[in-house]
Amino acid sequence: MAGKYFEKPGPELADRVPPGQHLAKGFPVLTYGDTPAIAPADWSLTISGLAQPQTFSWAEIMALPQSDFTADFHCVTTWSKLDVTWRGVRISDLMEQLVVDPAAAHVMLHCYGGYTTNLAIADFVRPDNFLAHTLEGEPLPPDHGGPMRLVVPHLYAWKSAKWLSGIEFLAGPALGFWERNGYHQRGEPWAEERYSDR
Repeated sequence: MAGKYFEKPGPELADRVPPGQHLAKGFPVLTYGDTPAIAPADWSLTISGLAQPQTFSWAEIMALPQSDFTADFHCVTTWSKLDVTWRGVRISDLMEQLVVDPAAAHVMLHCYGGYTTNLAIADFVRPDNFLAHTLEGEPLPPDHGGPMRLVVPHLYAWKSAKWLSGIEFLAGPALGFWERNGYHQRGEPWAEERYSDR
């Protein structure tokens, strides 16, 4: 079964595939609970916490600068997919639209369906992070987090929140869904930060 869907990376990929990972031949879908179905016209993104409250509509996000991205994607369940192509909005471009209190040191990401995950603000604002609405040239399907998800390429994929609905800026750390259920608070693939040592 593993050989059908996954393969061991060769030594030429040692600098791209973190320890313990296998290459996925497709793009697996892993979701806890039901998959939300949100039409773009009904989607919105709410900014809260230590920031000026704002709510962005789909049209307002689409009016921001749009960029194309190619990034590797690493799941904590030990598979990686290389060179995934996306289109969306850089987090740095979104941040230019926000007024955030300098005391904000963390974010909690809120999603349709009730999922949450946390990031230190330094991990959130990196220039390679983005909101994605397009995957491989097609509208992002619901099972991959459509209509809009966050992508954080440098951390395990549970930090790349699907069905994103809100960004809450916080002064201190807090735990999201998987973090409360035993996953590592940060999730760095190259350090194999899969599970909490709490």
